[in-house]
Amino acid sequence: MKESELLISIQNLNFRFVLRNQVIHALRGVSLDIYKGECLAIVGESGSGKSALVKCLMGLNDKNGHLESGKILYNGLDLAGVESDKEWSNLRGGKIAMVLQNPVSALNPLKTIGWQIEEAVKMHQGLRGKDAGKKVLKLLEEVGISEPEKRYHQYPHEFSGGMCQRVVIAAALACEPEVLICDEPTTALDVTNQAQILDLIKAMGKKYGLTTIYITHDFGVAANIADRIAVMYAGDIVETGLCNEIFYDSRHPYTWALLSSLPQLGDKEQALYTIEGTPPSLVNDIRGDAFAPRNPYALKIDFVSRPPVFSITPTHWARTWLLDSRAPEIKPPEHIAALWKKGRELGLLNS
Repeated sequence: MKESELLISIQNLNFRFVLRNQVIHALRGVSLDIYKGECLAIVGESGSGKSALVKCLMGLNDKNGHLESGKILYNGLDLAGVESDKEWSNLRGGKIAMVLQNPVSALNPLKTIGWQIEEAVKMHQGLRGKDAGKKVLKLLEEVGISEPEKRYHQYPHEFSGGMCQRVVIAAALACEPEVLICDEPTTALDVTNQAQILDLIKAMGKKYGLTTIYITHDFGVAANIADRIAVMYAGDIVETGLCNEIFYDSRHPYTWALLSSLPQLGDKEQALYTIEGTPPSLVNDIRGDAFAPRNPYALKIDFVSRPPVFSITPTHWARTWLLDSRAPEIKPPEHIAALWKKGRELGLLNS
């Protein structure tokens, strides 16, 4: 990626919140660059900090949480320092829009879907009357809703989950944002609707030149939609790279574990791989590599010192002591070694 394409730079972000009288260190020095026009998937288990990171980007932190330190630079503006509701109202929707997990809860059950999208059109595009109505119909048609004139006057309960998600996407596009954040938008949908929504997000991103941040726990979904993937664990980014680099040249043991957990086609006899143990508590400060207690390849230093970032290629880095020049040579799991071999044989890697 070229430096000139950088759109958002998250730098050493630390976020804590209070839950049941305990302080949770949800984001532990997160650093991540996001580039204009790309689709970045952030992948990790539940509780890894994906949604907390998204809330920081949108300025939607709960009252029981606070940004302790760090920066979120968006076009030169530090979002971490924005406090004015007026400034955030201009940023949300107009600059950064969001599609949530549950489309039904994102819509007002007492208002028609046409009215709800038209409100966004009026607020962010300045259109009124017939012009606003025409824009709504065009958006409904673009997101694949048939008979838009009829659907305009219907209520959310008259739509399926997949159709409601299309309405939410239309409302987000009505704001003409530069960045679209999708927080597991297909979780509540069946497989068919999931694939259709993924295709829709990709198509709209390409048509409108959106920078898309896609939050998911599913590596299969990430493979379908992402240009780059960031792997998140225990409130930190542990590996980032182009999609093919993560799938065919991953270096962090946690990424290996997630990839090994994917069902393998044609291998019915083999039991699904599971990651031993549970993620660490984020109440206490973590010493060393957070994944060390669950990592069969952990070195002694993993339990003592947090690993620095090691660069594999200009677009690929990982935070693991295994990449240190002094570390012993480790053979990856059989499945990962097979992926490495396949990536090189098919020429899927730049290096």
